[in-house]
Amino acid sequence: MPVFETTTGPVRGLRASADVVAVLGIPYAAPPFGADRFRAPRPARAWTEIRDCTSFGPVAPQSARLPGAPAWSPGDEDVLTVNVWTPARVGGRLPVLVWIHGGAYTFGSSAQPDFDGTAPARAGLVVVTLNYRVGFEGFGHVPADEPDHAEAGTPGDGTNAHPDNRGLLDQVAALRWVRDNIAAFGGDPGNVTVAGQSAGATSVACLMVMDRARRLFHRAIAHSAASPFATPGTAAATTREVAAAAGCAATARGLASTSPQALVAASDRVVDAYRNDPASGSRHYDPVLYAPVLDGDVLPTDPLARLAAGAARDVDLLVCHTTEEYWLLDAVGSSAKVTTDERLARFAEDFGLPEGLVAGYRAAMPHAPVLDVYLAVFGDLVFGEFTTRLAELHARGGGRVFRSRFDRRRREPDGVVRAWHCADVPFAFGTLDCPHVEFLIGGPPTPADRELAGRMVRAWADFAATGEPGWPPADGPSARSHVWTTEGTGADEAPTAVRDLWARVEFPLLRP
Repeated sequence: MPVFETTTGPVRGLRASADVVAVLGIPYAAPPFGADRFRAPRPARAWTEIRDCTSFGPVAPQSARLPGAPAWSPGDEDVLTVNVWTPARVGGRLPVLVWIHGGAYTFGSSAQPDFDGTAPARAGLVVVTLNYRVGFEGFGHVPADEPDHAEAGTPGDGTNAHPDNRGLLDQVAALRWVRDNIAAFGGDPGNVTVAGQSAGATSVACLMVMDRARRLFHRAIAHSAASPFATPGTAAATTREVAAAAGCAATARGLASTSPQALVAASDRVVDAYRNDPASGSRHYDPVLYAPVLDGDVLPTDPLARLAAGAARDVDLLVCHTTEEYWLLDAVGSSAKVTTDERLARFAEDFGLPEGLVAGYRAAMPHAPVLDVYLAVFGDLVFGEFTTRLAELHARGGGRVFRSRFDRRRREPDGVVRAWHCADVPFAFGTLDCPHVEFLIGGPPTPADRELAGRMVRAWADFAATGEPGWPPADGPSARSHVWTTEGTGADEAPTAVRDLWARVEFPLLRP
């Protein structure tokens, strides 16, 4: 196996296939624990011997156990790592795709089997995936220390020794690692595309407008970007709830003295309390505690406003969302069931939706049960409408935008396999043959599925290489979206009666 020289030491990987090499679990920053806990990421410690990088690094603290992926174990600390897939024979420098996983800013990792970079590497990319801090470790607000315990801030990372948005700062550190090291793997540091889905897609939107990430990437892909953000006030309120559940003081000293395991468990207890209390407001329906904080420093303001002002007009953007996003959340039990008109009206009230919006969906879905109307509204509220506005406002700010929708369905004897949240990812990565993704795509792939996956992998590779995914850019609200389906290719007009219903809804959503 070849040895790759990085700025911190030599690494050696393994053959992912006959024509692709994978180098896994390379540290891009120091373990963010001990004295470095709740801090901006620090440089990784260098090594001199060849480091065997043949397995994924540990995942960040979380309670999730995802199919085919490692779980976090208390004591795992070297969680800030990247993985690289590169063609075994590289002629010249290849475009680079950097992937940021989703997971509600609370769970997930780069080791999930649907994120394997072999197929995109075969399509001519150098692929990088990364782990970053999630949950309280990455997105929980840590109050500034009391004056007699104050610490100096990290130069260039704000005045607070424990900045908000540490997970975003980890992503920036990983992009800096790519800039400094990817040439050793055959990649072009001057042609980097950052991509993500769900919370990863919103992370991409944040990176597009963050000064710290400027010039670290040149194109962006956002699939199913999630709307919620937190204000400093709501982030501080969440910290008080989690600290109370953990039995510690909601101070920097109290939180730092509480183990990561205890804060994960406390966060889960707070989530359960919202989930079990129908009177707890908007968080009852899908209680996600953490989100990027509009802190005025790491993330100065919401991405929509900055994109509309042209903050990233030099970054080409490719967006996609699925047509039935929230059906997945219902299927896995993370979303509250709403099956009566009374509860549907309460849902609309809790989110402050304008009068007539739910009625408009009912008119568009005249024979659908209440649950389906609720899931359609919720999916557009959190993912579909926000992703569309991301595209429209970036175009308004002078950026080039390519829009698409994933609408692949499959009819089975027991029902229809829906185009739900996350179903598009294994198609874009070409990982349909992994048994762990069968739940997402509704069983083993069909020949039509494989053909669709080939088209999506090619579109990502072409966009990363040239900025052209294979269909025309959007030029305004009436622009057509490319539609991904196994029933052929095509486009549809973006404006619909349902879209018009959202005109009076302000985005992004802010955490209560």
